Amino acid sequence: GRLSEGATATDLVLTVTEMLRKKGVVGKFVEFYGSGLSTLSVPDRATIANMAPEYGATMGFFPVDAETLAYLQFTARSAEQIALVEAYCKEQMLFRTDKTSPPLFNVTLELDLGTVEATVAGPKRPQDRVALRQAKASFTKVVEGTPAKKIAVRNNGDSFDLSSGAVVIAAITSCTNTSNPSLMLGAGLLAKKAVERGLHVKPWVKTSLAPGSKVVTDYLLAAGLTPYLEKLNFHLVGYGCTTCIGNSGPLPEAIGAAIKDNNLIAVAVLSGNRNFEGRIHPLVRANYLASPPLVVAYALAGRMDLDLTSEPLGNDPAGKPVYLKDIWPTPQEIESTVRSSVTTAQYSKQYSEVFEGDAHWKSMPIPKGDIYKWDPKSTYIKLPPFFENMPKVPPALADIHGAKVLAILGDSVTTDHISPAGSIPVESPAGKYLIANGVKPHEFNSYGARRGNHEVMMRGTFGNIRLRNQLAPGTEGGWTLFLPDGEKMPIYDAAVKYREAGVPLMVIAGKEYGSGSSRDWAAKGTRLLGVRAVIAESYERIHRSNLVGMGVLPLEFKPGENRESLGLTGHEIFQIEGVAALAPKKPITVHAKSGDGKLMTFSAIARADTPEEVSYYHHGGILQYVLRQML
Repeated sequence: GRLSEGATATDLVLTVTEMLRKKGVVGKFVEFYGSGLSTLSVPDRATIANMAPEYGATMGFFPVDAETLAYLQFTARSAEQIALVEAYCKEQMLFRTDKTSPPLFNVTLELDLGTVEATVAGPKRPQDRVALRQAKASFTKVVEGTPAKKIAVRNNGDSFDLSSGAVVIAAITSCTNTSNPSLMLGAGLLAKKAVERGLHVKPWVKTSLAPGSKVVTDYLLAAGLTPYLEKLNFHLVGYGCTTCIGNSGPLPEAIGAAIKDNNLIAVAVLSGNRNFEGRIHPLVRANYLASPPLVVAYALAGRMDLDLTSEPLGNDPAGKPVYLKDIWPTPQEIESTVRSSVTTAQYSKQYSEVFEGDAHWKSMPIPKGDIYKWDPKSTYIKLPPFFENMPKVPPALADIHGAKVLAILGDSVTTDHISPAGSIPVESPAGKYLIANGVKPHEFNSYGARRGNHEVMMRGTFGNIRLRNQLAPGTEGGWTLFLPDGEKMPIYDAAVKYREAGVPLMVIAGKEYGSGSSRDWAAKGTRLLGVRAVIAESYERIHRSNLVGMGVLPLEFKPGENRESLGLTGHEIFQIEGVAALAPKKPITVHAKSGDGKLMTFSAIARADTPEEVSYYHHGGILQYVLRQML
């Protein structure tokens, strides 16, 4: 089939993400096939393939076909390169047409593109797809039991009431959707129609436009749509990762205070890949992924508890209600605008200059010499301790004795929970470190910007404001109990005390541990806190691999077993035996001794899956492994 009118590539990828998460494709290669491929543009396919981490696959693959070659030509690739791609793929039997017999697959799923409908996903995970027509009802369940409050707010000369369900962030952002001409021009056309009908963005909505390519700016200008987006406050803020990674910036002070002081459930709607807890903004608890046109629509509506399919976005100057269907661009309008506004010359110009840099970039001083000169005063880049006291030959592997639990975590704990990328709270261990080093709170920047400083990053590990450590029940954020006395303290502070006492640490988790971003610091920070092993029901592929690569042993409960079934409380002292003779996927014996002397013994699988991974672990991590090859 083909996408129906009103459905976008974003709706398709959120539908695919839901399907594949339900099926379970962690560690799998997902190939898309069938006649429906011929109806999808390369940017549409890229939107789907680029969200492979969200649906858990190793990769999402679309075979090369005539549409691929046309895209290469349109985006100013050389004739020689295009000819080589075509010849190679045909010679290797990798080129597809609608008549090509499908390959033999282990498992297949079927999706009729004609059944895809307008969709959002949230409020916490990309796979939690909700049809647009059901979004209001779905959000109503999110706020169920929350006291209904209307808080009077004055901001920037406007007066309004703020309550749970208010959309306070509407962001056209991320690599996945903002390099797709159909989606971006669709958003521009919707903005144009909205302005022409006299609609305005609600005054409590913080808007932003961060395309994935400078070409987007060129074709929005060529189509004459930039003024309409700007009229609705969707001004260009830059290119690259913004709201999707938590670089959403602060909310206006009055709005932020109203949300915080009254515990309102505020909403963000963004065209990004990821909406995990605490990722988008610390004050926004409900985050929904949507297509760029729907982001504009929700900015106009200003609320999540509104049915955009049947309730008006607002009224025109004559008081007549304006509905989403009144301003939604037709496929013909979008296609016509793409044809008239997107040109090969735009790609040729922007990408011929992509490595040039502006005058500021060219004028930056460059240190001389082959070795990086560390600045001991820098709070952005510091020499990490990974190679300190590293012997030339790795020591023999050893079992882990006397380990204590730093955190007990539930299902679907993301790398954002483990290592947040967004704003740094003033009262957090990382915030206190920066202040002690002369950095003022308004200069904190974000964890993502400070990832060259291990002192900041390890203090932020397990520091997500939405993390719920079951070892410290009733808490939210990076808290734990220091054992055996049970004192509540920040996870970082507890880790320091354990390190001083020479106690190795563990983390116990549920299913899909480490889902979401690849985020290498989720493994680096874990190791620097002194965590030697993680025991989980299942892992996401990249984080499991990263743990091994940092010298942290990922162990997996046997099928049907978990913390609850084994009666583990986290107050036990653990002995992990069998590590000294580690082999791929070896059963490891774990002894857990409780405070009353009761001993529990169970078996877990060592998820060092290959001989190479065992070697990385033996060396203390892949960094040490690589350096030793160079010595």
